[in-house]
This record gives sequence, C-alpha cells and structure tokens, in this order.
Amino acid sequence: MPEQKLTLVEHLEELRSRVIKSVVFIIITSGIIYNFSKKILPGLVKPVGRLVFIAPTEAFVTNIKIAFFGGLLLSSPFIIYQIWRFVSAGLSSNEKRYTLIFAPLSFILFLMGACFGYFVIVPIGMKFLLGFATNFITPMISVGKYVSFVGTLSFAFGAVFEIPLVLLFLTKIGLVTPEFLSRKRRHAIVIIFIIAAILTPPDVITQCLMAGPLIILYEAGIIFSKLGYRRR
Repeated sequence: MPEQKLTLVEHLEELRSRVIKSVVFIIITSGIIYNFSKKILPGLVKPVGRLVFIAPTEAFVTNIKIAFFGGLLLSSPFIIYQIWRFVSAGLSSNEKRYTLIFAPLSFILFLMGACFGYFVIVPIGMKFLLGFATNFITPMISVGKYVSFVGTLSFAFGAVFEIPLVLLFLTKIGLVTPEFLSRKRRHAIVIIFIIAAILTPPDVITQCLMAGPLIILYEAGIIFSKLGYRRR
C-alpha cells in the first residue's frame, strides 16, 4: 500500500504533541534535580572558587537554573527521540530506517559535545577572562551569571556536535550532496560565526572557541557526507 502523507495541519499537530511531551518531561526531571541542586553547585564552582550573589533572589534562581539544566540533560535522550520521531513522520519507509541508527548516535554526539564544552571550553574561557584581573580590578563573579555561562556553553556545544550527523542524514535522504556542502563552505563559515555570537556570551574569545570547533565539525560533516554519498 502507498504511504499516507500527512497534511500541513497534521504535521503541526504532530510537532505540538512532541513539544508538549518534551516540556512535560523536562519539568519532571527538573523537579527531581532541584532536590540535589545544593549538592551540585559546589562541584560547578570549583573552577573559580567562591562566587557571590548580588540580588536577594539570585541564589534561589540559581538553584532553579541548575535544576533546569540538569533536567534538560536528563531529558536529552527523550527529546532527541521525539525530534527523530517527528522527522521520520515526513520520510518514506526506506528513509525511516536511517533514524534507527542516527537517533542513538545523535545522543552520543550530544553528550560528547556537552562534555567537551564543560571540561574543555569552560575552563579555557574562564582562565582567559579572569586573566584580566589586576591589582585594581578584582573579579567578583555572580553565581547566577556563572551557572548560565556554564550551562549555555555546555548545551550549545552538545547541539553543534550534531552537525556531522545531520549533514550525513541529509545526504542519505538526498537533500544535499558533498559537492553542495563544499561549494557553500564560505557561506557556512559566516553562518557559523553568527551562530557562535548568538550562543555564547558577548566576548570574542568564547565566540572563537565555539566557531573553531564548529568549522572543524562542518568539515567532518563534508567527509561523512562523501562517505555516505558513495555508499548510497
């Protein structure tokens, strides 16, 4: 039997359902993490020592931020599953088999990216930024700003580590070719720096720390695309 194509309204309804499920899951996991936020915070602040809070509600809001980022991390397998389920709804039966491989791989890449951001990029960025301290300038880092800095960078790198897999997937289903990706390299670099400026704090160093790996990942995506295109 021919496959039944979903209408635009049905696609939007499917998207709404996936988003609601993901949000509910994040809320539940964040509620669980909130009970451990005070134990998690000391481990987060080790790279910088003592932090301060400059508003009466900042310490409380920081615990909520930790709960949110922790819940987002715990929910990432479920969210990635929902994303691939939504994507597969618009694919043919032959194309859907790729999601069975790419879904678990995308979670692994996300964890690798988040760990790279937290254990490599965050320490380098903090060391550079704190290096501007002098006898006349004493760093007093706000705990809320610091947690946002760490969480945003970690999850941003988790997301951008998906680039090679996404490019390979688009090649497999015939939307792009290695030649197209190579031809659009300059445009991709400009977009990469724009994305890095959006996802990172407003300083050049952290933007470059993200843009550099992004460019490498794009080049890796071209290589994966060539391998996948030849096999296809």
